[in-house]
Amino acid sequence: MIESLLIANRGEIARRIIRTARRLGVRTIAVHSDVDAAMPFVREADETVCIGPAAARESYLVPEKILAAAKQTGAAAIHPGYGFLSENAEFAEAVQAAGLVWVGAPPASIRAMGLKDAAKALMIAAGVPVTPGYMGEDQSPEHLHVQARAIGYPVLIKAVAGGGGKGMRRVDDDDAFIDALASCQREAASSFGNDQVLIEKYILGPRHIEVQVFGDTQGNVVHLFERDCSLQRRHQKVIEEAPAPGMDPVTRAAICDAAVKAAKAVDYVGAGTIEFIADASEGLRADRIWFMEMNTRLQVEHPVTEAITGQDLVEWQLRVASGEPLPLHQDQLVIDGWAMEARLYAENPVTGFLPSTGPLDRLRFPSGVRIDSGVEEGGEVTPYYDPMIAKLIVAAPAREAAAAKLAAACGALQVWPVRTNASFLARAAADPAFVSGDIDTGFIERHLGQLVPGGEPSEDVLQGAAAALLPTGAKDPWTALSGFRSAGEPDRRVAVDVAGQVHLVTLNGAPASGVVECVKGETLLFLKGEAWSFGPPVADDVAGGGCPSDGAILAPMPGRIVSLDVAAGEAVVAGQRLLVLEAMKMEQALLAPFDGIVAELSAQVGGQVAEGTVLARVEKRAEKDS
Repeated sequence: MIESLLIANRGEIARRIIRTARRLGVRTIAVHSDVDAAMPFVREADETVCIGPAAARESYLVPEKILAAAKQTGAAAIHPGYGFLSENAEFAEAVQAAGLVWVGAPPASIRAMGLKDAAKALMIAAGVPVTPGYMGEDQSPEHLHVQARAIGYPVLIKAVAGGGGKGMRRVDDDDAFIDALASCQREAASSFGNDQVLIEKYILGPRHIEVQVFGDTQGNVVHLFERDCSLQRRHQKVIEEAPAPGMDPVTRAAICDAAVKAAKAVDYVGAGTIEFIADASEGLRADRIWFMEMNTRLQVEHPVTEAITGQDLVEWQLRVASGEPLPLHQDQLVIDGWAMEARLYAENPVTGFLPSTGPLDRLRFPSGVRIDSGVEEGGEVTPYYDPMIAKLIVAAPAREAAAAKLAAACGALQVWPVRTNASFLARAAADPAFVSGDIDTGFIERHLGQLVPGGEPSEDVLQGAAAALLPTGAKDPWTALSGFRSAGEPDRRVAVDVAGQVHLVTLNGAPASGVVECVKGETLLFLKGEAWSFGPPVADDVAGGGCPSDGAILAPMPGRIVSLDVAAGEAVVAGQRLLVLEAMKMEQALLAPFDGIVAELSAQVGGQVAEGTVLARVEKRAEKDS
């Protein structure tokens, strides 16, 4: 077994690896940026090395700094985690050239599967079915446009070097293709240093199913069954589960055998994931499942596979990297129960899932579920890295029970003041269509209206907040006779300020819902995954309201300007795109609020801006004299 391990990653990924390494008696070394110095993974490692400033490109993505840290600490091996440099063949080769053990896929396998077009060609040669599309050398916009028309809309534009849901755009009609292509290429160049794309037929009613594979240095390859990326938003996974709902034994055998065949085609070693797209319009069928890509790393969603198989996949990685054979043969692996995983993000569904950063004054997780988290209460969500706070993993004997357990867990989360998608997750996991297994990758888009909270406090919130203001356990008549009036029925109305708005609530007598906590002097109600500040109204409380737009274009989130589509003095029309802001893997287009002239423009491409910064101002056109 490897004696010491440097983890070239951060957050929950590093903590997950440290947990297994410690159990196996392996000394761990954490590398970290300066802003991560107080993070839990740094504290939990046996040794730490600071490798640079916050920006990943100046710290976690610099191979030379990581190799220097390994030499400094006497590390025997490097585990890249499942992000950053985990699929960088040059880094893997540099690790091996330095005489260190690489806990990851062979560089040749990474290269073979790293470019989506080349990987597809390889799979075709190996007899693995692939989705129809274009993956040629001609990358001119005109040629790609012609190919998209030939394939037939809708199509999916994908960065050939992409991964993690980045560098992907769905296009539904011909007019939208060129803009979508430019956006995809820009994101691909920024994220992967390669702006080449391929085009695939977009499958209507698609299911995104992936198979966990593992290989060793003795030539053995096994699968650990399938996972279903059940719910997705903007190609980012939201809820995953294992096994896949509606999967019959014949189809399972076909897709898992295809995955093993794909892994053997590239002499695969270590943990990998073969991703498939399935046309589930008539249920899952073996002849309607096609290869999409291979991720040559351990996936974020691997815990659901661990839950149904009883295996520790990080332990498997360390044993295989140490030269040991796979711990189990294929016939020793079985599915036991059902597991689901939800990703808790620092984002606000009410504002279109814009990122939410800041301190975590309150962060309490429910009991009875597995929590993989990179942060703790008292920490902070910064704008520098992925906004995922934690993964919640549940297991149960059957799917319906797992969904109910996940919904309850998400609803019990307590996070403040950072906004999260907890309520959104709770609603999704409890949705009747989801519970019944009626899912595909477009589920969230179709059900968005009932999944996203309204932004205003519900009746349950108002009742809970109002009830919490009333005295309890009173012994004197002045407080015990709540609502008493000498000449009429008791008045059960309570004025309460919730999130800055005063509400007059008539108590219904039902038991109050939610949990009331005081956090740094603020009284909060936690209910169904949401957090609400409340208290008694003060004399000058007035109902808030918006004012007519003055044409100021404000940054809705901290981020970087990636595109500027207008110039000062230019005439614009309502809804016209002015600029594009990017943060945490998300692009946000800012539009003209009305017809007018760009009177001011302070935004610059590449500039970093804070939330609320005035980026531009549009003046309404003066009406012509009649």
